[in-house]
Amino acid sequence: MPRDQFERHFERRREEEDRYKKTLPKDDEPPLPPPVEPIRAEKSEPGRNDPCPCGSGKKFKQCCARKKKK
Repeated sequence: MPRDQFERHFERRREEEDRYKKTLPKDDEPPLPPPVEPIRAEKSEPGRNDPCPCGSGKKFKQCCARKKKK
């Protein structure tokens, strides 16, 4: 890599860092808000391919799901 390209590369990186630092809040500004946690639905019943909660070691669809259908 020629010397000119080498220097331009690092100069571009410095400029990118400077642009990033300008976006950060200063000491007299309020801090950034915390990231938002995604909302997840709580399952009341296991899915059909989940292990059975009775502890049999089988899939739910092969164990207790069949008992509920009958």
